[in-house]
Amino acid sequence: SPYALSVIMSSLAAGTMLTLASNHWFLAWMGLELNTLAIIPLMTKTHHPRATEAATKYFLMQALASAMILFSSTLNAWFSGEWEITNMSFSMSTALLTIALAMKLGVAPFHLWLPDVLQGLDLFTCLILSTWQKIAPMILMLQIHSQLNTNLLIIMAVMSTTIGGWGGLNQTQLRKIMAYSSIAHLGWMMLVLSFMPALTMLNLIIYMMMTTVMFMMLMNMMSTTINKMAMSWLKNPTMAASMMITLMSLGGLPPTTGFMPKWLIIQEMTKQNMIAIATIIALSSLLSLFFYLRMSYSISLTTSPNISNTNSIWRLNNQNSMALSMTIIFSTLMLPITPTLINIMN
Repeated sequence: SPYALSVIMSSLAAGTMLTLASNHWFLAWMGLELNTLAIIPLMTKTHHPRATEAATKYFLMQALASAMILFSSTLNAWFSGEWEITNMSFSMSTALLTIALAMKLGVAPFHLWLPDVLQGLDLFTCLILSTWQKIAPMILMLQIHSQLNTNLLIIMAVMSTTIGGWGGLNQTQLRKIMAYSSIAHLGWMMLVLSFMPALTMLNLIIYMMMTTVMFMMLMNMMSTTINKMAMSWLKNPTMAASMMITLMSLGGLPPTTGFMPKWLIIQEMTKQNMIAIATIIALSSLLSLFFYLRMSYSISLTTSPNISNTNSIWRLNNQNSMALSMTIIFSTLMLPITPTLINIMN
């Protein structure tokens, strides 16, 4: 029903906005809970056992993380007498809160639920879960970035980039590949969070743009596996070429937009004299780049047997919208404005 969908989407937006606008931990917790409860009906709308399993796993993990957030904020209020988000003075509360928000985001080693949940959902719900649902927990981490445990964030970041690369190597399902891609990108965000939060915000915005473009093209091409991607060039050559460039941007190859945050983060790590950590995450990004290249190979260099007229297929299915075209441009061609963004962040 369009009325039910409008209520659900409004509740999603209201939950995120409540968390963004709140200065009190209880209000922020209410916004996170509203977000969780609003997306559950979207997950179960297909009435499939895999969708029910995904919704159950997601609800259990989010409920556990929300309980930890409430417990850590209450513990901090017990010792400090403050409920403000920016006043986390008790170290144990801060550590518990960091773990809880990492569970909500799907950061390693609390990532095991994310690939299974995405695999059981349709592509539209995967898009919401991979982009919009990341905003509220990430904003909370940005608000308390100066009080977080830097060593804990670095450990989670290195694990996320490594596991996000290794986990996607043997996958054939595109939704699981995008889940491991999300884990790897979150690792880059966690790494620079304590040192330069504006760079984390830039990375989040660029990741959301690239992931939105990728899921929109997968929905347009109706592709859920690498084998189905081999038919993309026959269905719509323009969309297939855009998908290849977007994959390269997700992998961080220059001169695409995805290279910009990785370049700036490695530069910031070098300024902080963390050469070893920068080297590890740079090498782990090569693992992610491998399965992005494998997906590009499936699109461009493999052709499934097909006896139909190629021209008529892509001409009939060419339904590119202006919004998708603009988003593709922003997600692939923003590298020349890097100096301007650096000046804004400084």
